[in-house]
Amino acid sequence: MEAQLKRGLLDVCVLAAIKSEDSYGYKIIKDLKPYIELSESTLYTILKRLENAGMLTVRSAEHDGRLRKYYHITQRGVRRIEEFKEEWKEVISIYRFVNKEDEHE
Repeated sequence: MEAQLKRGLLDVCVLAAIKSEDSYGYKIIKDLKPYIELSESTLYTILKRLENAGMLTVRSAEHDGRLRKYYHITQRGVRRIEEFKEEWKEVISIYRFVNKEDEHE
């Protein structure tokens, strides 16, 4: 898969993982595992990029005597998910067009 496309898909997956509730790194990886394999180093790079883009915010809270970073989606992040859904309709249309050739064989 093209690197830029995969990067965009991963960004949206991470945003979707925290859309309904704030979450932390290990839980995000665990929540995504049934759908996509994501390493810790890749996740934290994505989280930093999304934070810099204003799509999520970060807060630290103590958990079992240690500080844990919790990530919260912003309105900009929610809008990115909605934009992705619209963009994906076009990708599906292109996929169907490309697959049409296979159906006639």
